[in-house]
Parts: sequence; C-alpha cells; structure tokens
Amino acid sequence: MGFYSILFEKAENAKMKKNESPAFFSDLNLDQIINSITADRDEYDLKPYFYTSLNDAGEIDYRHKVTKDLENKILFRNIKSFSQKMSTMRQYLTLSNKLYYKYHKEGWFLEAVNIYCEAVNSLANELELTDLKSSGFLNLRKYLAKYVNSSNFVLLFEDTKKLKSNLSGIKYCILIDGNRVKVRKFESEVDFTPIVEKTFKKFRRGSVKDYKVELPVASGMNHVEAKILEMVARLYPDIFLALDNYYTKNQNFQDETIITFDREVQFYIAYLEHISKFKEAGLKFCYPQVSNSDKEVFNYDGFDLALANKLIAEGSSIVCNSFYLKGKERIFVVSGPNQGGKTTFARTFGQLHYLACLGLPVPGRKSRLFIYDRLFTHFEKEENIKNLRGKLLDDLKRIFDILNQASSNSIIVLNEIFTSTTLKDAVFLSKKIMEKIINLDALSVWVTFIDELASLSEKTVSMVSTVHPDNPALRTYKIVRKPADGLAYAISIAEKYRLTYNCLKERLKI
Repeated sequence: MGFYSILFEKAENAKMKKNESPAFFSDLNLDQIINSITADRDEYDLKPYFYTSLNDAGEIDYRHKVTKDLENKILFRNIKSFSQKMSTMRQYLTLSNKLYYKYHKEGWFLEAVNIYCEAVNSLANELELTDLKSSGFLNLRKYLAKYVNSSNFVLLFEDTKKLKSNLSGIKYCILIDGNRVKVRKFESEVDFTPIVEKTFKKFRRGSVKDYKVELPVASGMNHVEAKILEMVARLYPDIFLALDNYYTKNQNFQDETIITFDREVQFYIAYLEHISKFKEAGLKFCYPQVSNSDKEVFNYDGFDLALANKLIAEGSSIVCNSFYLKGKERIFVVSGPNQGGKTTFARTFGQLHYLACLGLPVPGRKSRLFIYDRLFTHFEKEENIKNLRGKLLDDLKRIFDILNQASSNSIIVLNEIFTSTTLKDAVFLSKKIMEKIINLDALSVWVTFIDELASLSEKTVSMVSTVHPDNPALRTYKIVRKPADGLAYAISIAEKYRLTYNCLKERLKI
C-alpha cells in the first residue's frame, strides 16, 4: 500500500476539504476552538482540515493511530524539526524570488534546496530508528526510504553539496583605491591580523574598549556588492556556470507528497500542542470508541474546550460533566436554573461528537460517540428586523428547516427555543417538535425550561443543572441525570422580573 496522506487512509478522500466553516460552528463555540488551535500557523492553511469531519470509522481509526504515534516525544520532536526546516526552505525560496541580482537569487535558491535535502534525508533516517505503529507513518517511512535512495534525489543532494563546497572554497581579494574597486583571485597573501594583535598585546593594560566592528549579516545586496560578485564570477566561470545550470535544472525540486505531508501533519501537531495545556492542568483526554450504528453513547469527565481555554487563562477551576444514553434513550432534556451550565453541557455534547469525527482525542477519561451524518444546532438569536419576521416565526422557520434535513443518523442540539411566547404555546410547540425528533430516532440535546418534555417518551432522559444544597443561589455547574424538579420555568420567570431571593435581598437592602 503506497503513501498518499497522513490525514486520509484512502487516496480518494485525500482531496476532501471544506473551505468554509459549518453552520453550527459559532453556536458550539467551535470557531473559537479552531481559531486557538490554528493561531500562528497561517502558512499551512489548516482550517479546511478542521472544517471537514469524517463519516468513516476506518478513517477515524487511521487518525487515532497516527496521533498515538505522535505522542512519542522523540518522533514529535523530529517531526517538528523537519517542519521548521521546511518552513525555512520556503522562506529562502520566497526571498530568492524577490531578489533582483542574478547570482544573489541563485545563491538563496541553492540554500533552499540544500535545507530541503537535509530535512528530508534526516527525517527518513530518524523514522528508520523509530518504533512506529500506525499505517500512516509506516507507509511514510517506506515512501521516504524509497525517495531518498532514488537516483533523482541522490543526484540532487550530491550536486547541491558539491556546488556549495565549490562556492565556499572561492577566495578573492578586493582592492579599493578611491572610487575604483578591483577584484582578483586570492594569492595566498599573509594575513597580518594575528601578527598585529601579537605585537600590540604587550601594551595592553587592563580591560580596554573593543573597536572591532561586527558587519551585519543581511539578505539584501546593493549594486556595489552585486558588481563585485559579478567580477568574482568572471574569475571562476566554471563554478558560476554550474550554479546557472543548477538553478535552471532544479526549479521543480520539491516532491509533492512530502510537501503535502509537511502541511497535513500540522493538523495533529497543532491540536496536540493546544491540548497539552489542559493536560498540564489535570484534565483528561481520550480516544473515543466510534460507531455509525450504535447510539449508546457516553462520555465521562468531559468539558467544553472553548470555555476551559478561557478559564485556564484566568486561573479558574473547570467543572467536568458526564453523560450516557442506553437502550432506546436518544434525547437529553436539560433543565434547571439559568447560568447553571446547561448551555455549556449542550455545547460540550456537540463539540465532543465533532472532534471525534475529526479523528482526534476528545475531552474526558473514557468515551463512546456516534458518527453522525449531519449536525444541527438551534441557539437563541436576536430578532432580525430585516427579515420582517418575529422571533417566534423565525424560531419555527429554523426548526422546520432542521427537521426537513435531519435523518435518524443526525445530531440535533437545541438551546432555549420559544422563550418569546407564552408558556402554553411554548409547551404545545415543543411537544410537536419533540415528537418529530423522537420519530426520527436522532440523537439530541434540548436545553429547555419546559420540564414535561423530559418525561414525554422512553427516548428522553432528564438532566438537571444543580445548585448548592445549602444555598440554592450558588450554582455547582454539575449536570446530573435525575427527574426534573418542576422549578425551571418558575426560576426563569423570577429571574426575568428580578424576584429571586438575591434580587429581593438587594432591593430591600436586607
């Protein structure tokens, strides 16, 4: 089996990328997560890979095994070193393309090819010494071994080393007389520097100021330097003719498969480096079991990756939650007081499934998740006066579109819908929509103030955001599996009209 991609096991999937983020990204805060992961990696254009989820368990397993190999610190360090060299190579090529003077361009091009050859050759040797398990890296190792031993690469590397050696061996003298500059070959003239230093050393008393001037190393070249280089080329025509021919012959020196690998492997590196700070904070990540048929899902000690990133930066603690669905259970109905973590729980459920379908480790110590065909979200949005629809009509339109597109293999995440209408109408509409989701047999999370939805069917499971037993105003942010207490709507109304205990206490100055 040949090597095609470190991201895709099957060659036909290697070109599968989306250039725009999915519609649900902002609702689940996945846009924040991907922005954090890909920060400072613009040269690789990684976002299309993070926008493209997988629907094949084999492809997900392929990525799991590659990621596990990269948990080997030596391999990870070697891949990072390779990538840094390849980045430098691209910088040299960009510089070469921008330069004006002929031999200056060709010199930087030679440096770019040299660093490419050394990077590829070094990686091939390092992979030979590494204990690899994934088919992705094993096939890459075979590919690189064949490539570095090919006649084309061997000749390229040898020509590069020979030409660099010949150029570094050039010695010449510059004679400056007023405005006149003369260049000639070096004729083994004596270097008087050590003699002068030795002569005056005896006059030195204590520490003295060093008047030597360090000449700056710059990539640019002015017209005088260019003219000098041109005259040097006349003194050594054979070497510079070889440089001309080398530059012309090797314009397409890069191997496309290796260049693709260098970009694709950043997908893993970026994610592993991003989650390392969460691991350092004691949070767990695991490789989830995945299935496109088994809907008995679970996750233990998971968390919202976007919120955790913010809390770690603030030095705050992170609350983890767990969930499971078994048998005919399909829908979490999440109720409880506001600001208690309900929306975070819903986001976590969506994030976990999305990350799992990217083939990446997910937050939590153990997990089994579903390979969905489509993921839909409906989070509350401000009323848009431009579409001339009221908020209720807009909610209904969005829900209608979701239900028309969803299948039994979809995931639907709903958060606080129908808050703009009466309780009676909200209950009526919610039950109708819940029946549709139940009939679809789709996995779903529904955050709501309507407690009766939790007991509507054997497919619904009640989850409740809890408060501190000694102080109901204090949120624990733990979402537990228990019957709804019937207080969710009352609490939301009390908070809306500032009639909670804390609000009354503040108003009465108690």
